[in-house]
Amino acid sequence: MMRQNLFSPRKLVRKFTPAMRPLPAVPYGAVQMPVKTGETLGRIGSLEVRMARNFKEVKKAQRLRYEVFYEEMSAVADAQTLATRRDADPFDAYCDHLLVVDHASLKRNKLGRLKPEIVGTYRVLRQDVADRHGGFYTSAEYDIQSLIDANPGKRFMELGRSCVLKPYRNKKTIELLWHGLWSYILRHKIDVMLGCASIEGTNPDAMADQLGFLHHNSLAPEEWRVRAIENRFVDMNRRPAADINQKEALRALPPLIKGYLRLGAFVGEGAVIDHQFGTTDVLIVMPVSELNTRYVNYYGADASRYAS
Repeated sequence: MMRQNLFSPRKLVRKFTPAMRPLPAVPYGAVQMPVKTGETLGRIGSLEVRMARNFKEVKKAQRLRYEVFYEEMSAVADAQTLATRRDADPFDAYCDHLLVVDHASLKRNKLGRLKPEIVGTYRVLRQDVADRHGGFYTSAEYDIQSLIDANPGKRFMELGRSCVLKPYRNKKTIELLWHGLWSYILRHKIDVMLGCASIEGTNPDAMADQLGFLHHNSLAPEEWRVRAIENRFVDMNRRPAADINQKEALRALPPLIKGYLRLGAFVGEGAVIDHQFGTTDVLIVMPVSELNTRYVNYYGADASRYAS
């Protein structure tokens, strides 16, 4: 029996992604220098967002990722990952690592020194760096090179490995992470963000409403559309829009994906099952020119809201 939808999909998307207006030119000239290793990008109380200072801090971020992805969620660890208790791959060596650290929670390192705890992280990879090291991580799941080739004058950046320690999953920590990202985007004059976001589980039929909601309401327009590579393509259009309870499907989406939608993100065509991490991935594409002005204004066109 067809379910009656009392909520318009378009209205729901507008609720979570308020109507966009033309974005004013970002004043790149207001911030001249690129982000430096270890530079503080913002602060709220005891929480600070900054770039990792050294490989020791990257290893701590990898341990945080292990705790979230492997211990809390359902990622399957290989022998190396189990032995080190770190979520690590070759991309970590040349990506930049955005960190949220809590100066009120101090942990002793191996030398007995007290250091602020790392409670959140984002891994970012700029196109110029990716080009020197074999490309983006996302290219193993989506044909993003076609989009890059179609936009030769634009700077792309990949987002990935986002996670926050469970006690810190609150508005303050998430806002600080996004403030750090926005600062980074301005400093490096990024034009387009992309990356995979995950829905927990590997059975696409069990998440048909969520995938269908994204397909019917957030599919990227042709000029920004990217398709999952053929041997991993999973159809997201698993149910007619009229059969989906739009409100419930939206509520069931992971907070990170809903956050991207609020910012004005699109999704790619087709999902990809990641058996190692126990997830079904969707591609997120966010042109900076399409970002919702509400959020740009909130953090400041010069990323000044939480500047320290």
